[in-house]
Amino acid sequence: MSSAVGRALAWTRRRAENVLALLLVTMFVAFIIQILMRYIVNSPVGWTIEVSTLAWLWGVLWGAALVLREEEEIRFDVLYGILPQGLRRACDVVTGGAVVAVFGWSLPAVVDYVTFMKVERAAYLGIRFDYLYSVYVIFAVAMIVRHGAIVWRALSGSSRPA
Repeated sequence: MSSAVGRALAWTRRRAENVLALLLVTMFVAFIIQILMRYIVNSPVGWTIEVSTLAWLWGVLWGAALVLREEEEIRFDVLYGILPQGLRRACDVVTGGAVVAVFGWSLPAVVDYVTFMKVERAAYLGIRFDYLYSVYVIFAVAMIVRHGAIVWRALSGSSRPA
């Protein structure tokens, strides 16, 4: 990979981390406002719950799709670690292929459902659900690309180390 492409990808990754940090701050501030309004002012507001929930949903899926690195993912790899390199590569092909197949197979239905949700709106914020849940499409595409790359590396012999 050229250094310009590497720098561009690093810059993009930092911006994705910035978005994730902003989502965490938003969730925290909404949570604090919710506590203050409920227990100090004695006038609970509903929009804070909606903001917290949406920031959490976006944070989890955005982070898993665009921020989390492959080596940072939680995996059960006790057995994987004791396998010889060839068998590890075969496991990468099978599991990565399964993830690509499932997400690829479900992607058209996911896109249809998310676009269908334009008829619904969030109760307090009034934001269309297709906007709110579009992050799942980003997540699904990222999983297809990420696990496709794992399969490619395993097939080309440049699989991740044990």
